[in-house]
Amino acid sequence: MNYYPIFLNLKGKKAVVVGGGRVAERKILSLIKAGASVTVVSPSLTKRLLRVRSQKKIRHLPRRFRGNDLREAFLVVSATDSFATNREVAANAPALVNVVDVPSECNFIAPSVLKRGPLVIAISTSGVSPALSKTLRKELEGLYGSEFSAYLKFLKRVRVKALIEIGHRKRRETFLKSLASQKILLTLREKGIDAVKKVVTERLKKVVK
Repeated sequence: MNYYPIFLNLKGKKAVVVGGGRVAERKILSLIKAGASVTVVSPSLTKRLLRVRSQKKIRHLPRRFRGNDLREAFLVVSATDSFATNREVAANAPALVNVVDVPSECNFIAPSVLKRGPLVIAISTSGVSPALSKTLRKELEGLYGSEFSAYLKFLKRVRVKALIEIGHRKRRETFLKSLASQKILLTLREKGIDAVKKVVTERLKKVVK
């Protein structure tokens, strides 16, 4: 199966998760972080999900799945240990559906994700080996540390400033491209965020002049 990679804007969108165990917990927490409006269908919840429910971050239906639970859902995740339930969820899903660890019942699969602030790296083996995806993610964690999150937050401010202060289009484009050069990334890794901020700030001053 060849999957089309995509990043979804879930803010305010209805997401339904069937299941309340540890696997479902991970999916639910990720959906909440993405801004989705999450409904959980499960007779029971993990301790952490009980806390999330008490904080009113999810809507909980404390029972077994029913077909009409998916009405108007933008995205559906089934994370139960029942093959029959998972299959029923997939059959009733109105749009995007993921059945955990059963690619044949999905029309999308969830990648292993590395996040560093605005930087999001998604790794997938197209469902062949989720374990390998996780191993590759851990490998990448060593290459892209928290300094990348700090740099991107800094870049956001610098980009706005450059768009305002550098009137010449080609000079502006050259400057912005230079902020993503291998040399800058090497400086970030070897000398840290403060050193990079100094280099970028001095470079911006020269271009503006």
